[in-house]
Amino acid sequence: MTDTTADFHPLSAAAQPVFDTVRALNPNEPEFHQAVHEVLHSIGPVLERHPEYTENGVLERLIEPERQIIFRVPWKDDDGKLHVNRGYRVQYNSALGPYKGGLRFHPTVNISIMKFLGFEQIFKNALTGQGIGGAKGGANFDPHGRSEAEIMRFCQSFMNELFRHIGEHTDVPAGDIGVGSREIGYMFGMYRKITNRHESGILTGKGIGWGGAQVRTEATGYGAVFFVQSMLAVHGETLEGRRVAVSGSGNVALYAIEKAQQLGARAVTASDSSGYVLDDAGIDLGLLRQIKEVERGRIVEYAKRRPGARFVEKGNVWEVPVDIAVPSATQNELSLESAQMLIANGVRAVAEGANMPSTPEAVGAFQESDVLFAPGKAANAGGVATSALEMSQNASRQRWNFASSEQKLRDIMSDIHDSAFRAAESYGTPGDYVAGANIVGFERVADAMLAQGVI
Repeated sequence: MTDTTADFHPLSAAAQPVFDTVRALNPNEPEFHQAVHEVLHSIGPVLERHPEYTENGVLERLIEPERQIIFRVPWKDDDGKLHVNRGYRVQYNSALGPYKGGLRFHPTVNISIMKFLGFEQIFKNALTGQGIGGAKGGANFDPHGRSEAEIMRFCQSFMNELFRHIGEHTDVPAGDIGVGSREIGYMFGMYRKITNRHESGILTGKGIGWGGAQVRTEATGYGAVFFVQSMLAVHGETLEGRRVAVSGSGNVALYAIEKAQQLGARAVTASDSSGYVLDDAGIDLGLLRQIKEVERGRIVEYAKRRPGARFVEKGNVWEVPVDIAVPSATQNELSLESAQMLIANGVRAVAEGANMPSTPEAVGAFQESDVLFAPGKAANAGGVATSALEMSQNASRQRWNFASSEQKLRDIMSDIHDSAFRAAESYGTPGDYVAGANIVGFERVADAMLAQGVI
């Protein structure tokens, strides 16, 4: 990825020196630069209204992680061959509570991506109001094509180092790309064996039968759709009858499709790295789940088995005319060119199901065209919000039913929307959810940092 931050909007006099320091101390980390620049640009008006943040060095402290951990993960495959991967945990900010953020297993994982995700997590978690700090971790391990035994051995080796850095009052990891309930289970088992303690609150995303929470699996996808519903409601609109494009076919995409269709919309796409499928009749969720979750197959299989659907190899899912777009695959997947196609085809709203899936140029295009745009730190906060609910249940040894948990998620997403909407209006950028979300998250963290002194 090319670092294009030189082409970004200018920063305020207080923020520019901080960003210059970020680039100098963290060279060749474009994803991290992009995430920091977006926040610093949004909070310019906040720094003018509240000079105490600048006077007390909040920005300088905020952009530097409290702790960065890099470690080796040795493991053997089924043939006895030794492999060594690199593991990470970036514990970014704990002013509001214990570090909280997912673990990603993917070959693209590097320190820039871990820091970008951890930095974003600070504000996303603050938006939930659940009292959790920001962190991210993972490894450059690819679970695809590996046996159950190989994945188990890798997870055990990963936890053999990570365990010393986490705790239910210190850092509570969860899943992310490549890390689902299976991987969480293997890591939890290893943590329990090493420590001789059954601390249910040490990881979230656990199985329902051993400390997990209802709706945690569905939460990120459901939450993104709830956010769209709130954005539309401001304008007296609903999801009923809308065409929806979703990218990806993992956990977030599957449940975004499910909730959109439950609310009367028609999701018509899904994708993976090989291309996308278009199903104008509406995605058959049962078939898609069978292929992706059970068979762990490629998206082309959907078109082979579903009459009327077609597969577009290496195609751009955003060329499909839709009313709503939910990018749910990976960072920077939606470019300016893609945004222009969506705008030309009349897209009404875009909600980021993944973390930073839209490039800065794409975001600018949506905002200039009056497309309702929900940034990931707001739209996909449902996952971590429900993780915090799982932590609450673990701490109190309670279990909530599905309906109750979903209603709590719906309430949290509505509150995030309303808080971001009000903040954007208060600072003179009505309807700008990027600015609103960044401002709310920043002010909550910054005020806690001021209250707790220089640490």
